[in-house]
Amino acid sequence: MKFAVLALVPVVLAHAEVRTMTLGEAVARAMKENPDLVIARFEQVKAQLGVKVARDPFVPKLYGGSGAAYTSGYPASINGSPPSIFEARTDMSIFNRQQSYGIAQARENARGAEIDVGRQQDEAAYRTAALYVDTRQTAQGLDVARRQIPSLEKVSDAVRARVAEGRELEIQNKRAALNLAKARQRLELLEADLEISERNLAVVLGFGAGDRVRPASEEPRPLTEIADSEESACEQAVQNSKEVRLLESRMQAKSLEAKGYKAARLPQVGLVAQYNLLAQYNFQDFFRRFQRNNGQLGMSVTIPLLVGSAPKAYAGQNEAELARLRTQIDQVRNRIDLDTRKAFLNLRRAETARTVAKLDLDVAREQLSILLAQSEEGRSGVGDVEQARVQENEKWIAYYDAQHTIERARLDLLRLTGTLTAALQ
Repeated sequence: MKFAVLALVPVVLAHAEVRTMTLGEAVARAMKENPDLVIARFEQVKAQLGVKVARDPFVPKLYGGSGAAYTSGYPASINGSPPSIFEARTDMSIFNRQQSYGIAQARENARGAEIDVGRQQDEAAYRTAALYVDTRQTAQGLDVARRQIPSLEKVSDAVRARVAEGRELEIQNKRAALNLAKARQRLELLEADLEISERNLAVVLGFGAGDRVRPASEEPRPLTEIADSEESACEQAVQNSKEVRLLESRMQAKSLEAKGYKAARLPQVGLVAQYNLLAQYNFQDFFRRFQRNNGQLGMSVTIPLLVGSAPKAYAGQNEAELARLRTQIDQVRNRIDLDTRKAFLNLRRAETARTVAKLDLDVAREQLSILLAQSEEGRSGVGDVEQARVQENEKWIAYYDAQHTIERARLDLLRLTGTLTAALQ
């Protein structure tokens, strides 16, 4: 068994693939192959077919067959029909108010399934974009971490030389070694995080867990569909919320179901028709006049007299469910309003933080330029220059983090306002 498993490893690794995609390509792929979205589309197909199932009683059906039988004595009917060489019958509903409400409910369920597909599309676009920017930010941090290692190695060598010359204490040597070890540890963690992020992105896009999707080297796309003010964002979020529309669709379906239970007391009218080709030997000894071809066409009327307590109880259950859905809709609207206000404020805070991080980065770069100039004049050492490079790299990481926070804040706000998919496509 162990040898068999080991033999399969190269086969699995051979199928694993690293794909490089832009954000637009990743979102387009998610719109087609995201597993949750594919499942939602199957549910939509089932709901659409449910309309045909509900309409079936109003569609005429034709049944044919033979009812021939040996008869001893009077030709009694079998299963409601006389013994026949061939028989055909059909029936369909003409007026059935309860079933009509069932058809309307099935159509509303299909509309709700369509809304849910749109909701899953927005969710797939958001998850794809969020994982994409997370993966890109991790890759940027990994690149900075790799650049830090040579600088810290040079700093460690310079400190070791100064300690050997007696110009620094031994504690400085240990501190430099510690900083280098921390940088290498961060590099290992970022490499592991990048692999996990790329695999998660691949799964969201419908690839296998062994595949990886790597963000392409491109400038981040500006997301310009941001609302101008907090109030307009909240209004747009509630208006475009597919979650609210889905709950409203469910409430409409429950209302139609309740009406259907109440309609159980109404009369039901159906069309019935039947044709029989009779055998003469079954009837010649009992009837003076015989006709082989016999047909009936008419209407059946059913008037419910006592329907029991179940329809009223079912209608009461649906009324309670309608009240619950109304409360849930109000709750969802309030939550969306609060989440939108919070996302709008978070975006403003992230923009301020990025401005500060950019100024901090500019100061670090200017300081490095000064030290490089002083190094050429012999007024600063290699250790000072490399330490300044390390600090500049730290500021780059902080700036990338601030930029990543802004991108996530914009994605959150666009998701809440219902404009994310349009902004990404």
